[in-house]
Amino acid sequence: MGTPPGARVRPLPVTVRIERQDGGVAALVMDRPEALNAVSTQQARELAARCAELAADLSVRVVVLGSAVDRAFCVGADLKERAGLTDEELAAQRPVSRAAYASVLELGVPTIAAVEGFALGGGCELALACDLIVASESAVFGLPEVSVGLVPGGGGTQLLSRRIGLNRAADLILTARRVEIEEAWRLGLVDRRVPTGTSLTASFELARQIAAHSPVALRHAKWALRQGYDLGLAPALEVEDQAWRRAAFSPDRAEGIAAFNDRRAPRWPGPASPPPAR
Repeated sequence: MGTPPGARVRPLPVTVRIERQDGGVAALVMDRPEALNAVSTQQARELAARCAELAADLSVRVVVLGSAVDRAFCVGADLKERAGLTDEELAAQRPVSRAAYASVLELGVPTIAAVEGFALGGGCELALACDLIVASESAVFGLPEVSVGLVPGGGGTQLLSRRIGLNRAADLILTARRVEIEEAWRLGLVDRRVPTGTSLTASFELARQIAAHSPVALRHAKWALRQGYDLGLAPALEVEDQAWRRAAFSPDRAEGIAAFNDRRAPRWPGPASPPPAR
């Protein structure tokens, strides 16, 4: 049945929002408490849209990805929604899902995941898509996809192996087991370990520390790290040289040296454009 004439259509609640902080720090907050941030098609679209908004804003220096839900960062894909999809509908949803995870991975500024509680399946993959992971003592990670007849599809097979090594990633993915903070810390799955309830605060402190540096240098340093990681040493050093040249001949470099010599805080001009994709 269609909507009756004159009836008011209630807008869907926003599940991903941007909260801007001082100093070029922006928070990307997932807020779907009734589903512990299980990623629905709507939330996937919102995540990609919010990331596109942040990517287009050259005043943003660091992005913190977090949750408004105390119990969970994100518990993965919305399997209740998927249970009602036909094969054709699931195939049509796949590009939407891929675009959401790629939007986080491809942000040109440093990104920090602030993890409280469960980061399972796609939630774990969203954390892995960030440059740094700050996790509290309540954090629980896992990629349980094989237990429901799936394969991690948000980058998990590739990002986890690059972070903790192939064999350790195989252990977690093939057993579908969950990892609490002690083991996650030992494996190198997380970069900072903080008390329960403080991951967002700690992430903002880290973000402000990073954001104090040259926006141009930060973007190009991240670009060099990402682009050179899978290359041999010689081509990777060429990537580094490209990044060095783009930073060295920018107004930020002149301001940084002037501020150092004047013994004052720099006033960064910032980027005129983001680094190239390759």
